[in-house]
Amino acid sequence: MSFPAIGVCYYPEHWPVEWWEEDARRMAEAGIKYVRIGEFAWSKLEPTPGELHFDWLVQSMDVLDRHGLKVIVGTPTATPPRWMIDKHPDMLAVDKEGRRRGFGSRRHYDFSHLGYREECARITQLLIDKVGQHPALAGWQTDNEYACHDTVLSYSDAALQGFRAWLAARYGTVEALNEAWGGVFWSMDYNRFDQIELPNLTVTEAAPAHWLDFRRYSSAQVAAFNKVQFDLMKAARPDLPVIHNFMSRSTEFDHYELAETLDVASWDSYPLGHLEGVPEPAESKLPYLRQGDPDNSGLHHDLYRAVGHGRWWIMEQQPGPVNWADYNPDPLPGMARLWAWEAFAHGAEVVSYFRWRQAPFAQEQMHAGLLRPDSKEAPGYFEARQVAEELAQLGFGGEARKGRVAIVFDYQSEWAWKIQPQAAGFSHQQHVRNCYVPLRKRGVDVDILSPSTSDFSGYDLVIIPALFAWNDALRTAIAGFDGHLLIGPRSGSKTENFAIPAALGPDLPQNLLDAKVARIDSTDPRQTVSVKGGGAVGHWRERLETRAEVVIEDEEDFPVLVAQGRLNYLAASGDRALMQRIIDRMLDEADVPTLALPAGVRCRVRGKWRVYFNYGDTAARLVPAADEAGYVLGGAEIPAAGVTVAALATAG
Repeated sequence: MSFPAIGVCYYPEHWPVEWWEEDARRMAEAGIKYVRIGEFAWSKLEPTPGELHFDWLVQSMDVLDRHGLKVIVGTPTATPPRWMIDKHPDMLAVDKEGRRRGFGSRRHYDFSHLGYREECARITQLLIDKVGQHPALAGWQTDNEYACHDTVLSYSDAALQGFRAWLAARYGTVEALNEAWGGVFWSMDYNRFDQIELPNLTVTEAAPAHWLDFRRYSSAQVAAFNKVQFDLMKAARPDLPVIHNFMSRSTEFDHYELAETLDVASWDSYPLGHLEGVPEPAESKLPYLRQGDPDNSGLHHDLYRAVGHGRWWIMEQQPGPVNWADYNPDPLPGMARLWAWEAFAHGAEVVSYFRWRQAPFAQEQMHAGLLRPDSKEAPGYFEARQVAEELAQLGFGGEARKGRVAIVFDYQSEWAWKIQPQAAGFSHQQHVRNCYVPLRKRGVDVDILSPSTSDFSGYDLVIIPALFAWNDALRTAIAGFDGHLLIGPRSGSKTENFAIPAALGPDLPQNLLDAKVARIDSTDPRQTVSVKGGGAVGHWRERLETRAEVVIEDEEDFPVLVAQGRLNYLAASGDRALMQRIIDRMLDEADVPTLALPAGVRCRVRGKWRVYFNYGDTAARLVPAADEAGYVLGGAEIPAAGVTVAALATAG
């Protein structure tokens, strides 16, 4: 394989066979190198049990191969056919209210159902047998968008039986479980594992440790489901990468755990569709309605680069209006190009647009493609072709530069603060974003680290926001780190069993941080307290008892930021002004170089290039950085939705 490259998602089963050759010719002409097919095609591959029709799939791959296109084959397990429900009526998931979810769309299965898991192994093996040696085959995609449509947590009998077995394996004795869950509190002790129910439908809240274990169990089922397909694929073709396409703001399962059975992480990037879900005030989103949030894509690029251990793709890139958001604006001209360039700057190997041709039927008929339904080129086609030409012109490539700053992102922390938020809307993910955005505004390259990281060497600054509980790996990393640390708020406020630690939060040794949280002030986020020197705090405020240096305090004289040596602890949720102030201070202390970026402009270094992208709706002027040798694409005047590439004096 040679990277980077442009790809596209294609559905030959949707179009007459007579169209395939011309489609493939036009794809190659546009500079497309990779084509994903097959991930929703089970009913075409096996219309009735055991009646197999793989000839059309092989034929479509033959056509694509003739035009030099490489194929990623997706397993169709996200869309089991209707006859599968007849065969396994109990395979459908059950929602939190105890209602069975039905057939008629997609993702209609329960991860805990072992019978369906066997069916998935069977169809995966059949795919391997039929196309595993095809010359066009370049890799596999497992299933499609795990967790989409709220499908990780199921409250079915299969989940109940699996959960009980998982608990027995985890705790060994029911007495150990009772102690871990705090069963004595409301007389909730169990005598046997088979007495335990799922945590939904209780009169009031179940024990937080009960909920957390159910989330851990459910996450493990997604990973186990993926492993079945991965093992079959690697046994047959160890040379080919196995990929899965994750999603934006998806935290329902532990992606790091699942990626132990992947070669490449990918994600589906829909910046306009997901703008509404970005946790920023509505007025701050108004300038970006046709561009998307300037930092949401970048954060996910960096996250999935970490999930994929450095290897990652965009499997679905928005090319125009989508169909599933409340409002679906037409992107600002140039954005389909900008989004691709931004992904490549963050290290993407492939950016694959969804989809080749807009479908004139069914649920996604309003979702734009590179072609219109009448096969005429849509605006996204020309922008994708332009990206392919520019990549070739520059010989763009190399590795995404390792950042000097890293942020720890932890899925378990996101679950924990949903289970017992204490302040409605308190989120680990939001606190990660609150630190990430100020770094991006200063042109700083950021790496994301998993909570299993035990070594922070190579970084000047590591940030650990709103971490649920310390583990041995992170304690080791902190103890051995000679760089600067920013921790908090709420970090280390619980044990792994969801109890308050004996030493209280942040539960760090006194020689690292002599501080403890004595009590919490959880407030409506609209109620804020000004901070001396600028900014405000609210939503979450910790009352610290500390002998560390008080660096910043609020107007009520409570510590906001304390420091002990190179370790800084933030004891509150800060507004954007305060977070920029704190991040700027940390960058200065750690001597991390920054850039003077215009509003709305972001950048990233890959190989010997720095790529700038303008999310603003007006032109901006760049200030050349000291390490740049000159612009090789675009210039100092960067238009709205524009891209400028600078060559570095030395490779990044």
